[in-house]
Amino acid sequence: MFEINEENIAQLGLTVGVTAFMLYMAFIIFQLARESKAGKFGTFVLFLALGFGMLGFAAKGLIKYFMSGMVE
Repeated sequence: MFEINEENIAQLGLTVGVTAFMLYMAFIIFQLARESKAGKFGTFVLFLALGFGMLGFAAKGLIKYFMSGMVE
């Protein structure tokens, strides 16, 4: 069933840790927009510009997931 070894712990830590870090970064972007009184368009631009890297990281994971099914 579920075996507890170093690989499983590392995979779980990476998945949960990176997800939590990305959510924290989204919170920071939101706080930055709120404190700077950026408005709706400014908030959109901040999330677009600063959140683009997070989107790329998430897309990389999805691409690797779908490509692994095609290659093997």
